[in-house]
Amino acid sequence: MVMTSSRLLINDYAGVTVVTFTDSSILEAGAIDSIAKDLYHLVDAQAKLKVILDFSKVKTMSSQGLGMLINLNKKLAAIKGSLAMCGVRPEIRKLFTLTGLEKEFKFYADDKAALGAWKVNVS
Repeated sequence: MVMTSSRLLINDYAGVTVVTFTDSSILEAGAIDSIAKDLYHLVDAQAKLKVILDFSKVKTMSSQGLGMLINLNKKLAAIKGSLAMCGVRPEIRKLFTLTGLEKEFKFYADDKAALGAWKVNVS
């Protein structure tokens, strides 16, 4: 099942939700608020427990974007869910390292590797 919002492409694979960012930058407050609303809806209204965020198209992200990810991670933890990230470019990964957030998240090279961590095989 594929769903789209204005800034996200959402796919479900055997109980794991893969969310691909369609924008190359996650910088402006309005865009982040829109993305946050859609991501929080997955957890709050749809009770998605396993979420993978695919950053392969994202080149830049602000600290407000990091805050959104922290909140999403907390929402998932509250319902015993889990968050993983894939396709994170080195320049974005550096934000996580500099802020000490790298140890709070699971990172994978791509969506197949992240899905494989949850024993989901996608051909």
